[in-house]
Amino acid sequence: MTALEQKINQDYIEAMRAGDELRRETLRFLRAALKSAQIDKRAPLTEEEIWEIIRRQAKQRRESIEQFRKGNRDDLATKEEAELAIIESYLPAQLSREEIEALARQVIAEVGAAGPRDLGKVMGKLMPLVKGRADGRLVNEVVRALLGA
Repeated sequence: MTALEQKINQDYIEAMRAGDELRRETLRFLRAALKSAQIDKRAPLTEEEIWEIIRRQAKQRRESIEQFRKGNRDDLATKEEAELAIIESYLPAQLSREEIEALARQVIAEVGAAGPRDLGKVMGKLMPLVKGRADGRLVNEVVRALLGA
């Protein structure tokens, strides 16, 4: 068991003891996703695989929030936002828009991108640099703005 899994399990136990229902349920779902992936893999998960699962869970919450807002269900969106905050606490710090922009400018200069047609080249080189530390949509948005798309 990795240190990250131990931390999640320990936080789950603490949430149960403290009676923190939201945190307990969120961590229960997260633990279930990790266990399911471990069963599918038939081997212990690596730290990187665990982070990927946590990122996937965070992405699901973001998409749910967006859909609930469109459906005027602010009560459910608020609950999902609280769950997202708990899940994101286990991820490495996310890059700010300015940091993404600086990396994007660097990659644009490296590949010699001149316009919107070079979006694929830039994204192909930039995404591995920001993997797990930035949302793909935000990166795409920044690159499109810089390339004048």
